[in-house]
Amino acid sequence: MSRRSIYFNPAAAGERFDYSQPLGVTEFHQSLLNYTPTPLVSLSGVATELGVRAVLVKDESNRFGLPSFKGLGASWGCFRAVAKQLGLPATISLEELSAKAKTTSIALITATEGNHGRAVAFMARLLGIAAEIYVSNSMPEATRQLITSEGAQVIVVQGSYDQAVQKASDRVSQGKYALLIQDTAFEGYEDVPAWIVEGYSTMMNEAEQQAAQMGLPGTVMFTPVGVGSLAHAVVKHCKSRQNPLSVVAVEPDSAPCLSTSLRAGKSIPVETSSTIMNGMNCGTVSSTAWPDLKRLVDACVTVSSYESHCAVQYLASKSVPAGPCGGASLAALRHIVSNGGSSLLSKDSVVVLLSTEGARKYQTPRDVFAEDAVTLTQALTQINSSNPTLSVDDGVGECEIAEFLEAWFAHRDIEYHRVEPVRGRPSVVGVLRGSGGGKSIMFNGHIDTVSLTSYEEDALSGVIGMKDGERAVFGRGSLDMKGGLAAALVTIASIKASGQVPAGDIIVAAVSDEEDTSQGTRDVLAAGWTADAAVVAEPTSHVIATAHKGFVWVQVDILGVAAHGSNPAAGEDAIMQAWRFLQALEQYQTELPVDDLLGQGSMHCGLIQGGQEPSSYPGKCTITIEFRTVPSQTEDSTINDLSTMLRKIAEESPQFRYTEPRVTMSRPTQKLQVDHPLVQKAIACGLTVWNRKPAVQSMPFWCDAALLGQAGIPSIVFGPSGEGLHAKEEWVSVHSLQQMQKIYTLLALDFCS
Repeated sequence: MSRRSIYFNPAAAGERFDYSQPLGVTEFHQSLLNYTPTPLVSLSGVATELGVRAVLVKDESNRFGLPSFKGLGASWGCFRAVAKQLGLPATISLEELSAKAKTTSIALITATEGNHGRAVAFMARLLGIAAEIYVSNSMPEATRQLITSEGAQVIVVQGSYDQAVQKASDRVSQGKYALLIQDTAFEGYEDVPAWIVEGYSTMMNEAEQQAAQMGLPGTVMFTPVGVGSLAHAVVKHCKSRQNPLSVVAVEPDSAPCLSTSLRAGKSIPVETSSTIMNGMNCGTVSSTAWPDLKRLVDACVTVSSYESHCAVQYLASKSVPAGPCGGASLAALRHIVSNGGSSLLSKDSVVVLLSTEGARKYQTPRDVFAEDAVTLTQALTQINSSNPTLSVDDGVGECEIAEFLEAWFAHRDIEYHRVEPVRGRPSVVGVLRGSGGGKSIMFNGHIDTVSLTSYEEDALSGVIGMKDGERAVFGRGSLDMKGGLAAALVTIASIKASGQVPAGDIIVAAVSDEEDTSQGTRDVLAAGWTADAAVVAEPTSHVIATAHKGFVWVQVDILGVAAHGSNPAAGEDAIMQAWRFLQALEQYQTELPVDDLLGQGSMHCGLIQGGQEPSSYPGKCTITIEFRTVPSQTEDSTINDLSTMLRKIAEESPQFRYTEPRVTMSRPTQKLQVDHPLVQKAIACGLTVWNRKPAVQSMPFWCDAALLGQAGIPSIVFGPSGEGLHAKEEWVSVHSLQQMQKIYTLLALDFCS
């Protein structure tokens, strides 16, 4: 499968950590209300299934009444930070510290993806002081309310977790008694993160003692990773034992800051995207944790939200109430074993999984496993991405499908970028970087669809059935144009997985809003994305389309004088006057220019609007004309022709009055010469797959290829076959999808070589 590979560090097996257990931590935790060791649960079924001696899960679903292990680190970190701020010893009791703190204006400040912030708020409540918790705008409202329920103030930041950390840091710099309680260390801020790591030693000691009592001393521990504080505590503990444990770090596909850094050999921040593993959605490894993680982590695995979800469901069936961050460890274990295992695991292994949070509500994620064009078309078709500005019925937009594509790219370690200057209308650009020196190619496909209401059956089924004697994927957008997009996506993934990366970049632009105003492609171009050539994967039934007409929408107001219908002397009927203009347009239509490939330009009056009610003379009649244009027609030439026409009518009929014509929308034509290398290479690839040359011609409908051509990117339109664009039943041929994926792969490798 073409997913991010597992990072292994064989040298870690021989590394040791000289570590003394911090004094007073466990005693402090034991003094807190509701302290009890969390359970270590045996998953005998998983052990048998995976061929190891035992699998034990440390269930942190209830720690001090909070649904997470975070209370351990946050409580000790807050306790030590407040004591230091007030100049008090670490041996002071919680009651004494609270009494002293209440006499000041101390406030605890932190940024969080959920459980850490709630734990800080919990500790602030115990101390009787204020807490301000900074969160990203992507945090679910239910999670915010849980933090608020602890008595804290929640401040929502428009941005990522890392940006929330920056806002919290800025807030602390403004006040003497504002204490930052962050588990992310950075230059000049290391004490509190170190205390938080110390706090987790209680969990490590509990797990070790419980495993020993079961006669199953651990040999390998799986730990979730956010900023790396827990993982830091884990490697310190595991690598300081007389019989050291191997350590496997686990991250979300969409937030692989540790994985990326380990491969690079230096700490590298990464951009993150949506995941159900909220507490692990961090883009930067803690600076104090990084040196030890680099040296001591034996392996690092990334998992998808769907894999974590499946693990959560399994744990629930075994009475372990885990959230997605808790399920991540089991998901990683399954992945390592399915990947052929490693030197870390054997039939004698005792695996300890840290399940770091309790059950919570989250939106069930979609599986990003789809590896072929057909399965991926089904997955994309099952996501409602109806255009919200196009139809009478409100569409849901492209956010869900964009998040799916981000997760799909992240799972395969393919570089991707979200382009969203218009909020709620995202596009996603995936890039396979070439080795250098070659030409680049862009595959363009839109992710929006027309309305679902006009579809006769289940518009989101994505089922495979029979149509005209062949297998087909059914559903709104299957043909227009999720099928072509799926073929392009699989192309970039299969080339990466094959290892035969060409010299030039291969880009897939999954764009929003093509069905209405082409906002997505315009946004992608404005963001600076370009290529030496482009293929728009619209359904052309295997025809290579090198040209299509553009269009210009023009409005003209014919003016009258509004008056009561009983007073003809005062009124002038704008609708009656409009006939003169319509008659002139009819003649003008016959004189439109002709192109050698596209034929004659055309026009029609698409809308006519005038009057308010039958009993009044209409003061204005607005006519909207659509021109389907050939290359010799421009906005200026069209407006000039209409202005000349209107002026001539007014000279001949003085009572005829009008406003100057105005363009309301315009899109360019598309035309690429047949002898262009892109066209010729596409023909050759088609010949290889079909044993015949695909036809090359123009097409009647407009698409985003014209915008790409206007931006200087030579473009063709070339996609699969099927039927039902915008109709009551829509389908795309399974065999055609498979063939187009082969052709796209050949074309990308050839053009970018």
